[in-house]
Amino acid sequence: MSINDCVPKKLTPNWYLINAKNKILGRLVTKIVYYLLGKNTPNYLPYLNRGDYVIVINARYVLVSGNKRNNKFYYRHSGYVGNMRCFSFNQMINKNPEYIIRVAVKGMLPKNSLSSLIMSKKLKIYANKNHQHHAQKPILLI
Repeated sequence: MSINDCVPKKLTPNWYLINAKNKILGRLVTKIVYYLLGKNTPNYLPYLNRGDYVIVINARYVLVSGNKRNNKFYYRHSGYVGNMRCFSFNQMINKNPEYIIRVAVKGMLPKNSLSSLIMSKKLKIYANKNHQHHAQKPILLI
């Protein structure tokens, strides 16, 4: 028996659909990262990109606990002096709700080169319930 017998030949990633409506942001993002990294599969390796695809719908209706709706801020800086922009959670949920989930997922992913691949290729976020991935037959999680 060689080492090649233990490694699966071809792994096909699954597609998962997560409805973010009325879900707490932190608990939702931990579930998303769990499937993006592939920790739900028995052949998980932290240095390989073997995770699944995740589609998040209804990002506009995500909730936060406590008083974070008014006290949580998102910062952006262009690099020029005096050009720092500050947006509250309420402003961001109305302007760009996908950004809220994307920033939270990025913060929970490992800080290496795999995280940028996972964020760009395997995470799809939509503000409403309409998405274009019906052909992949995603499995509804929550």
